Amino acid sequence: MDRIEIHPVKYFKGEVIPAPDKSISHRAVIFSSLANGRSVIRNFLRAEDPFSTINAFRALGVQIEDSNEEIIIDGRGLNGLKEPEDVINCGNSGTTIRLISGILAGNPFFSVLTGDASLRSRPMGRIIIPLSQMGAEIRARSNNKYPPLSIKGGYLKAVRYEMPVASAQVKSSIILAGLYTDGITEVIEPIKSRDHTERMLPAFGAEINIKDNVISIKGRAELKSNLIEIPGDFSSAAFFLVGALIIDNSDLIIKNVGINPTRTGVLEVLQRMGADIKIENTRYISGEPVADLYCTGGKKLKALNIKREQIPSMIDEFPILCVAATQAEGVTTIRGAEELRVKESDRIKSMVSELRKMGVEIEEYPDGLSIKGSSSLRGADIESHNDHRIAMAMSIAGLIAEGVTTINGVSSVNISFPGFFDIIRRLTH
Repeated sequence: MDRIEIHPVKYFKGEVIPAPDKSISHRAVIFSSLANGRSVIRNFLRAEDPFSTINAFRALGVQIEDSNEEIIIDGRGLNGLKEPEDVINCGNSGTTIRLISGILAGNPFFSVLTGDASLRSRPMGRIIIPLSQMGAEIRARSNNKYPPLSIKGGYLKAVRYEMPVASAQVKSSIILAGLYTDGITEVIEPIKSRDHTERMLPAFGAEINIKDNVISIKGRAELKSNLIEIPGDFSSAAFFLVGALIIDNSDLIIKNVGINPTRTGVLEVLQRMGADIKIENTRYISGEPVADLYCTGGKKLKALNIKREQIPSMIDEFPILCVAATQAEGVTTIRGAEELRVKESDRIKSMVSELRKMGVEIEEYPDGLSIKGSSSLRGADIESHNDHRIAMAMSIAGLIAEGVTTINGVSSVNISFPGFFDIIRRLTH
């Protein structure tokens, strides 16, 4: 059955190597496919979302081999992709559909992109508008709002595009389309979002310049093959961080985790709340900062007010931050987070409904919520809303709840972290 029972535990101890980074795994496949020559990817995340990207590029004629230890990609160059013979299914992956759209916009053939029910409800106007301005012909369901997308690509012109909402996926889609222009494409972010694309593409030979919140990409670069090592995913590590902080008698080491500053907003927030987290052995892997995190439980957290400018660097950690807030002294308020309503689920609504079941006093706003802390959680029948991060966050909450917590829809965890529950069992037994 697609459910799991979570029981309260007395400690959370051990060493964790988190799942490989999902965002970087996607980009490694994409850039390797567009490069000339053979690239090798190590420590690739073998989960449903990154495999959606692999399958999409296979459909576009790229030879990709999985040896179980490495992903080996024989790139076809920027102009070597072929027209797909069928609709490309992007599964649940917003990264896949949005980034590939930027590439297909510059290729002179017809393609159709779709996905599961969740992906088909996610807004695509935010990529359709800039890609259409560059010259692509794109159509989508419901007056150009939702997938499936049909794309007739071809010659693109460079643009200067000011993004209305900070989004790494949208930014990356425009950057990739910019590779197919004869000029310099500029993307202006309102708030800096995760920058894995800007870090990795130059290693393949692209010319990218960054000044403040303006990213410039020069078109027609010849991308060259590379060897990429994927660090641990901070978003995956965050669940264990919070688990260690809210469970007494906890002592946890999280090794080899990415600490890219555009991703670690929740780490800074937790430290400001009083969490005992130490960052050690900092180093770089494939252009990304990596470290080991040491954290212990038993220290009382303090509530905070979290504002709009902090949201992009912790967009995926919102559900687990809500769980941490239930144990903080005072009222934690999160505002400016309306982007969370169009993720795999409406994460604001989902966290409000599920935490209320566990006895938390929580108030919902159009752009966020407030949580009264120092809550005694009680076991409940929880819905994941087919959202992997809701399922994992509420599982951590169940570890400190009185009684049994049942999480329904746990198969969604396979989207990003297939071994999640195995690690929980090891740390609590």
